[in-house]
Amino acid sequence: MADFYRALLGWEEADRSPEWVRLKAPERERPSLSFQLESDHTPPSWPQRPGTQQMQAHLDIQVDDLDRESGRALALGATLQEHQPQEDVRVFRDPHGHPFCLFLPGA
Repeated sequence: MADFYRALLGWEEADRSPEWVRLKAPERERPSLSFQLESDHTPPSWPQRPGTQQMQAHLDIQVDDLDRESGRALALGATLQEHQPQEDVRVFRDPHGHPFCLFLPGA
């Protein structure tokens, strides 16, 4: 999962152990984003429904070109979700099933 977000965000790997990976923005220590291995992970449902696995986190990533960045996300292994609540936002799942959004400024 960390490798997917490293490529999507264009960030660098700062630290890696068997159960943790920390990414950081290029040439900066912060912000950073950490990932912990969870061997019993169950992907959440989208859209959320009572009685189903709920999201533990959801990343919203601002982009300048929604079509270009959506294509890049798909090429990296993301899947576009059927339910799209807004025209200027795209809801995807990363390769491990976590929902995330790409959105345009002002959305």
